This record gives sequence, C-alpha cells and structure tokens, in this order.
Amino acid sequence: MFQRDNITLQRTIWPREQLLKKAIANPQKAKAELCRRSFFYFLQEFWPEVSNDEFKPNWHIEIVCKELEILANRVANNLPKEYDLIINIPPGTTKTVTCSIMFPVWCWINWFWMRFITGSYSGPLSLESAEYSRDVVRSDRFIELFPELTIKQDKDTKSNFRVQKIFHNNIIKFGGNRYSTSVGGTVTGFHGHIIIIDDPINPMQAVSDTELKTANNWCSQTLSTRKIDKSNTPTVLMMQRLNQNDPSGNWLANKGRKIKHICLPGQIRDYKEEVRPQEMIQYYVDDLLDPVRMPWPVMNNMMAELGQYGFAGQVGQKPTPPGGGMFQVNMFIIVDNISGVVETVRCWDKAGTKDAGAYTVGCKMSLLKSGKWLITDIKRGQYGTHEREAIIRATAEADGVAVREYHEQEPGSGGKESAEATVRNLAGFSSHSERPIGDKIFRADPYSVQVNQGNVLLLRADWNHEFIEEHRFFPFSTYKDQVDAAAMCFSKLSRRRVAGDALRGNRQ
Repeated sequence: MFQRDNITLQRTIWPREQLLKKAIANPQKAKAELCRRSFFYFLQEFWPEVSNDEFKPNWHIEIVCKELEILANRVANNLPKEYDLIINIPPGTTKTVTCSIMFPVWCWINWFWMRFITGSYSGPLSLESAEYSRDVVRSDRFIELFPELTIKQDKDTKSNFRVQKIFHNNIIKFGGNRYSTSVGGTVTGFHGHIIIIDDPINPMQAVSDTELKTANNWCSQTLSTRKIDKSNTPTVLMMQRLNQNDPSGNWLANKGRKIKHICLPGQIRDYKEEVRPQEMIQYYVDDLLDPVRMPWPVMNNMMAELGQYGFAGQVGQKPTPPGGGMFQVNMFIIVDNISGVVETVRCWDKAGTKDAGAYTVGCKMSLLKSGKWLITDIKRGQYGTHEREAIIRATAEADGVAVREYHEQEPGSGGKESAEATVRNLAGFSSHSERPIGDKIFRADPYSVQVNQGNVLLLRADWNHEFIEEHRFFPFSTYKDQVDAAAMCFSKLSRRRVAGDALRGNRQ
C-alpha cells in the first residue's frame, strides 16, 4: 500500500460480505465491477490482450493508474479542470500501455460517452496504440465482461473508431470515440473530453530547433482548440525528457499553466533531484524505479547504448547528464579582479531580428599570462537591427581600440550584407567578420575542454547566473548564443597562444 496526498494507492477493498455475495451469484459480474472500480485491476485483467509477457506490477504503475482515475472522474462529473498532467518516465516502463492503450477503454466501461484525441510523434506509432485499444474492446475477454459495449461498425478504423452501448431494452446509444493523429497532423473537426499525448518528439528530433518548435506549437496551440470544454478538458502529456525546451519543459516554463508533474527517473543515484513529487523517493528500491524491468545491469547497458546525453534525458528525466553535460559548470571559477592580461577580444553572435526569439550576445574574453582565459563581460539582449548596431558600436567604444572585435557572418546574401554593415559600423576599430565552420557543438568542443579543466574564469557580475545556466544545458539549452560567442572568443585567443608557443619553441 502506498499513501500520498490522501490517495491510497492499492486495489480498493469493499465489504467482504458484499463482495462474496456478488462473486457467488455472478463471478463475471463481480470481476467486471472490480474492473470498473480500479483502473489498476483492469490493466492487469486485460494485460494478456496486448502482451504475451507476464504482467510485472510495480508501484509506479499503480500511481499512474490512480492519477488517471482522478483525472477521469473529474471529467465524468463535469468538474472544472484543476490541472493538466505531465508524466515523465523512462521507456520500457508500461507507460504507453497504461496511458494510451488501456486508459481510454477503462473510461468507456464507466462512461461510454467519453471522447479522446490521442497523438504521438509519428502516425504509425499513434495508430498502433489505437489498434491495441480496439483489439481490447474486440477481445473475447472484454465481450464476456462487458457485452453491452461494442465498436460501431461503420465507424471502425484505427485512426478514428467509435464505441456504442446496448441497453437492457435493446436500445443502442452511440458513445465516445478515439481519434488518433501525429504531431503536426490535422485535428480539424474533432474534439475530446480528454487529450492524450504520448511521446510527441523522439530523440533524433530533440536536437532540431525546427522539430522542437513544431512539437511545442502542436501540443500547446493546435490541441488547445480541440477541447470539448476548455474549462473541463485536461491534457495528459507522457514522455521522457529529451531537451530543456521539449514539450514538458515548455509547459513547465509556462507559469500561467496549472500543471501536475509526475517525474520518475529510472535511477536516483544521479537523478534524485528530478523526482516529482519528492516523496516518491521512498518507493525506490536500491535506488531503482523498477528493479525487475530495469535492474542495474540494464541501466548500465542503456548508458552504453544511449550515451550520456540520451541516458540523462530518457532515463534520468534531466536533459543533461549529471555534472553538467558538455560543460561541467562547477568548474567555472568566479574571480573579483582582473590581472595579467595578454590580449582581449570581443565576439558577437548576432540575432537577425528583435522578434526572432534568439539573443544578440557580445562576449568579452581575455587571455591571461597564466595561460587561462577570463570572461569579463557579456552584453545580451533581443534587439532590432538598428538598435543592435548602435549597441555594438557603443560597446566597442567602451572596450577601446586595443580590443579586437569579431562577429559571425551567417550563410546567404543576407548574412553577408549584415556582416558588411557591422564592419562599416565599427570603422576605426579592429573589426572582422568570419563564417562559422561546423555546427555549434563542434565549435564549442575545444572551449568546453578548457572549461572542464578549470581554465576558464568569470569576472563576478550579474550576468554570471544566466551564462552558467545556458552552459549547464548545452547543447539542449533553449538558447545557445552565449556559448557560441564565448567559443568564438576562445578560438581567437587560443590561436594566438598556439602561435606564441610555436615561436618560443623555434627560439629554443
């Protein structure tokens, strides 16, 4: 038995006499009643219809079942929606079977009129879950326990099927339906009492800003118009964390959205702080969410197969590995003064427009006599073109002519024109534009090595926190402009040091 928030997480126990009488008089009717009252019981009863493997119970499945029961009961009783539900949980933990396949069917045996919209990152995945749901309703086991519920014959496709109920006087009433689609797919003309999103993005898509934007817009905007009652219809989002700004992160960052967050990492030796609610920690065994499905040997194999980023997101529910991802941010050293400067550069990562969502960043970095690097200033903001150029000019004047100025030239004719305009704007200063080579991760790699060795210092200032946090989540951070600008600075200064070392070697 598990107790949380006044919820008893166990099979409901009814008076023994009442249960015995029902079971003796009609065993199948008693079993059907148990199914109606407990989603967890229903899941176990119909598990053989979707899997040939033996059902392996674990506390997390029972918790998820109970949370979904609470959500469905509020909808059934037409109560105002209290929250949308996010469930972050590793793959292979019965997430899809519980939430996407079985939950709609369980709702129909209690409230045959309920309508569902379900979606996943791909059409085939969404349709596969729908087909399993349909197979459960068609199964002999289901027909035996719930003969009154069938699928409407002329509304029987994987993408959109409808149930119907036969009442005692042979009156047939059409009930709810399940409409299945994929991220970016159309849902025009369909509305749901409950919306279920199962893995709206896959690991390959999570590194693409375009794919992330598509998934976030679909989850937050497109589906929000498909609710039967905006004050009553909840959305259930189930996924493993893949990016700081994946749909889970996007929802959690929206302070105006009421969210209930269930986050259960596969292991808590490294990811204890990610558990939501924190009291769930008490149910972990040997620091494992599910020691039967996912024991430590399986954890170790997943780490080897997924790599540190994949494991951190999919298993740890933290879209960076423990210790800071590509950058071990605990190795940044914050200092209070500047001394021993050899050379200083300022590098700009320019955003195209004020409304593009990205930031313009100017990073000022110095090479020190000690052989380390010191970042002394960050200019960061979302500016229009004219305002941006004015700030770049004013910053150069404040830096002085001894500071070399660099800025990236983006691809295409527009990037070339923008770079030429900045060079003209910085007339009188040492100003250079360069085309970046390779992606941001490639360019940041040499810089990250020095950060992780404790060779990059930060001058204490208000910008330190946001600068460090962007590095903490890189390359899955929402913004990458500060990392890109700092990596560019490092590239310019490290070239000088390498050249100097070569000259000293020749003299010897």
